[in-house]
Amino acid sequence: MNIRCVLIDDEVNNLENLQYLLQQHCPGVEIAGRASSADEGIQLIKEVDPDLVLLDIQMPVKSGFDLLKSFDTVSFEVIFVTAYDQYGIQAIKFSALDYLLKPVDTDDLKQAIDKAKQRITLKQQNSNISNLIAYLQKPQQESPRIALPNLLQTRYVKVNEIVRCEASDNYTHFFLENGEKILVSRTLKEYAELLKPYSFQRTHQSHLVNMHYVKSFLKEDGGTLLLQDNTKIPISRQHLEAVKMALSNTLNP
Repeated sequence: MNIRCVLIDDEVNNLENLQYLLQQHCPGVEIAGRASSADEGIQLIKEVDPDLVLLDIQMPVKSGFDLLKSFDTVSFEVIFVTAYDQYGIQAIKFSALDYLLKPVDTDDLKQAIDKAKQRITLKQQNSNISNLIAYLQKPQQESPRIALPNLLQTRYVKVNEIVRCEASDNYTHFFLENGEKILVSRTLKEYAELLKPYSFQRTHQSHLVNMHYVKSFLKEDGGTLLLQDNTKIPISRQHLEAVKMALSNTLNP
């Protein structure tokens, strides 16, 4: 399939490099325009109605996030292209969006374009972008929603409603407060890093626990967590001290 793409970055060298890589390695991608600021990008998107936007986050005056906030609805797909930005990447991951780090790797670009093409075939409002904007606008102390994609749909779940996560090979099971279970095709390691700021603690190679749902610490088997739903979660020797510290921090914030 052919897709119409626009490139938005405040550095001309980055725009030219992206265009070259797309033309050389991504057949079916038509460059419908380029912009070097958020305001130019907003106007360009309105004029050409692209399927896909490759968007820099950090730009003078207005950021890539500011650009997205200017649209009431977002029907185009977005791939962020950015230098390392911890907060920005955290927000992007929470919404299950794709990003590329500068300098852009050709294989990473091709993979991101292929994934975008798959999503474009389901042309509709981009709910992941809506979730990203909600995350950016939410006060830091509030519980954001995290996007949990599987083969059939993407669920948006409040972080404080997640009781625990359990690894199953390269998949992760999410157990929610209401008893629901969601299977996501991403590793537990990725979610352990993403959820750490929200009182989630790795207790074992296969287990990640929201410490707010812990009822008690049991000394059996070298250490076990008893959750409010009476589930018992093992603690490995490797994680024992970190779990005790996390429990102390949760009880005495």
